[in-house]
Amino acid sequence: QGASSPAHRTRVTMAGLLTMPGISLQGSFAGLQLRRGPAPAARVSAAPAFHVVAKKKWEKQELNQNGNPVRVSMHVKTNDKVVVIAGVDKGKVTTVVELFTKSGEILCKDVNIKTKHVKPKGEGETGQIIQREFPIAHSNVMHWSEEKKVRSRIGHKVEGGKKVRFLKKTGEVLAN
Repeated sequence: QGASSPAHRTRVTMAGLLTMPGISLQGSFAGLQLRRGPAPAARVSAAPAFHVVAKKKWEKQELNQNGNPVRVSMHVKTNDKVVVIAGVDKGKVTTVVELFTKSGEILCKDVNIKTKHVKPKGEGETGQIIQREFPIAHSNVMHWSEEKKVRSRIGHKVEGGKKVRFLKKTGEVLAN
């Protein structure tokens, strides 16, 4: 395909023996012996702070120094009342069902509904077409105040010796 490097070239000698750098064949064809030369020195470089591991061929996931996935810190928790601020379901008020801290996504009730075709798993079963919710990015939602019907950012303060979350626009304290 292109110009190959000298380390990967092979050469056939007149006797029909195959020679490669680091490997040599000796003896007649009846009793070939394979002799390996010294192994090339390995490159050593400084390790980065985060390692990247492939989840799928096209997706990479950062790992911390312990080899675990780097978690995304999010401004929402489960059962928070939120409003969608971007996407097809913009303006819809919903609740957070589940958090996915590895990918920074959240699952909200009745938001980002897609049709999924499910193949039959067992003998005699039929396939199904189901509709279910799929995750959205946590940055596409904001907290919602039911009392004032307004969206707001979130703040933290200490009340009675406990750290609580509150809505900045209304001052409403959220249940942890």
